[in-house]
Amino acid sequence: MLVAFSVAPSGGTNPDASVHDAVAAAVRIVRESGLPNSTDSMFTTIEGEWDEVFDVIKRATDAVARFGPRVSLVLKADIRPGHTGELTGKVERLERALEENPSE
Repeated sequence: MLVAFSVAPSGGTNPDASVHDAVAAAVRIVRESGLPNSTDSMFTTIEGEWDEVFDVIKRATDAVARFGPRVSLVLKADIRPGHTGELTGKVERLERALEENPSE
């Protein structure tokens, strides 16, 4: 399965505060998990089995909770049993389709 998630603290007292330190704490946990993952400007995507992926997301959320009284967590999952390597495979298939049909 692939799960894209975004986690950030909310409800702090400083409206100008950046959340990058909290997000870094979450991403560090994801990267140390050893599961395939990718981070962009909006989400971190992690690939693995249900229990291992959600364990990592829970630990990442707990790490962010240390930065504020509330946590916002957004999840999107692609559950496709029997498939692995989809973190890169889906993008590779998209790029091939764009190259094969550039005018469509």
